[in-house]
Amino acid sequence: MLKRMFAGLSLAALALGFIASGAAAADKPVYAVLMKTLSNPFWNAMEQGIKAGAEKAGVDVLVQAVESETATEAQLNTCNTMLERKPPALISSAINPTILLPCLKQATDMNILVVDLDFDLDHDIAKKAGVKIAFSIGSDNYAGGGKAAEWLVSKLGKDAKGPVLVIEGLAGNGNGGKRAHGFADAVVKLAPGLSVVGILPGDWDRQKAANITNDILTRNPDLVAIFCSNDTMALGAVEAAYAAGKGDKITIIGFDGTTDAVKSIKDGRLGASVAQLPYLVGSQAVEKTKAVLAGGTADEMTYVPTLVLTKQLFSENKDPLLQYLR
Repeated sequence: MLKRMFAGLSLAALALGFIASGAAAADKPVYAVLMKTLSNPFWNAMEQGIKAGAEKAGVDVLVQAVESETATEAQLNTCNTMLERKPPALISSAINPTILLPCLKQATDMNILVVDLDFDLDHDIAKKAGVKIAFSIGSDNYAGGGKAAEWLVSKLGKDAKGPVLVIEGLAGNGNGGKRAHGFADAVVKLAPGLSVVGILPGDWDRQKAANITNDILTRNPDLVAIFCSNDTMALGAVEAAYAAGKGDKITIIGFDGTTDAVKSIKDGRLGASVAQLPYLVGSQAVEKTKAVLAGGTADEMTYVPTLVLTKQLFSENKDPLLQYLR
C-alpha cells in the first residue's frame, strides 16, 4: 500500500515538474528525456551532456530516471506520465528492448518524435509494435568490445596464451551482450592462443563481478585477462584479483570510462576502459533531435566515437576526445 502511495506521489511530482518547467520557459520547447538511472556515473555524465546540448540548441529538457536498471515497471509508468505534457520529442533509454513499447507506441500516435538513446531498442521489434524511431544514437557496442580486444592483444602479443574471462551485464541485455561478444569474437581471432573460458552475467554489479572473478580463479588460476561490460563490474574484478594476489598478473578491461575507472587506470590497477563518452552522446542526442524536428535528418544509427583509455593515453594527453570525459 505504501509503495503504491509513494509511486503515486512520484508520478504526481513528475507531472508538476513538467508544468513548472514549461512555465519557466514558455518560449522554449521542452524535450522529455527518460533515462535508466542516475545512480551510475555513466548516466550522470550523459545527463550533463544532455543539459549542455539543450543549452547549445536553445531548448529545455526535463530529465527523469528511475532508481535502478531493473526498475522496469517504474520506468514504464514514468514514460506514460511524461506523455501527459505532450512534449515535441521523447528521448529515451529503455531498460530493455520491450518495456517501453506501449508508451512509445502512444508517443508515435501523438506525433511525438521518438529518439532511442544508447541503442536500447530493437528497430524491427519496435516497428512491429507500431513505434516509429526517428534515430538511435550511442556507441557501437560490438565494435567497442573489439577495440578492447585489440588493445589487450597489443599489450600481451599475438602469441599470448591463456584463459580469458568475460563478464557481461544483465543476461539478455542488448548493449552488454554486444560488448561482451564483440570482445570475445575479436580476441580469439587476434590471438588464437587466448581462450574465453566463460561469458557470465554480472548484472552490472560490482560485488557480483568480484564473486565471479573469485570463482573462476579457483578453476583457472592462470587467468590472464578479464573483460567486463561496464566499469562498475571491472572495478569489482580488480578488487578480487588483488585480494587473490594476482592483481599484477591479470589484465582487466572495463567499459564506459567512468571517473572511478579513470582513477584506477591512472593508479595502475585497472588496465583500460573503453570510454563511450556519454557526455558527447547526450549533447549530440539533443542537438540532432532539434535538427530533425526542424526538418533535417539524422542517420538511423548514429554512432558516437569510443576511446580506449589507458595510463599511456592520459600521460600523453593529446587525444582531442579526452575533453568529453566526465
